[in-house]
Amino acid sequence: MKKIFLIAVLFIATKITFAQPPAGPVNPGDTYGEKIQPDGAIPVDALPKALTTNNTLDTKITGKVTGVCPKKGCWLTLETADKTKVFVKMKDYGFFVPTEMIGKTVVLDGQAKLKTTSVEELQHYAEDAKKSKEEIAAITKPETEVRFTAKGILVVN
Repeated sequence: MKKIFLIAVLFIATKITFAQPPAGPVNPGDTYGEKIQPDGAIPVDALPKALTTNNTLDTKITGKVTGVCPKKGCWLTLETADKTKVFVKMKDYGFFVPTEMIGKTVVLDGQAKLKTTSVEELQHYAEDAKKSKEEIAAITKPETEVRFTAKGILVVN
């Protein structure tokens, strides 16, 4: 019994250690997470204004993907018109996205909120994104940013 348990633990640890983002092409119509429809999506640029009256908002947004976690595909970033980023995590780590999603326009369904991100968390994400030690060390202040937790993503083009 101990051997079976040990083998199971080693198998799970190996899967977690060598986790990779999903591979393959990303095509219009592909969905990740829950299946969603693009109806009613607002541009990602409208989020900051929408969050001034309410700190949390359940909505659909559309935007261009500018970054994906190269380790597992567990987060992505969307660019806004003012060149700031909206940071997107997947709900309950229930799904991951391929790095080939960079440059694609997507619709996301989920929850947006304003969040102050600690220096430690910002440095962790910079490390995930394979930034240099100098770039990571240059992160010295927390940031207030728009965060989005996606329950579903649809590739538009």
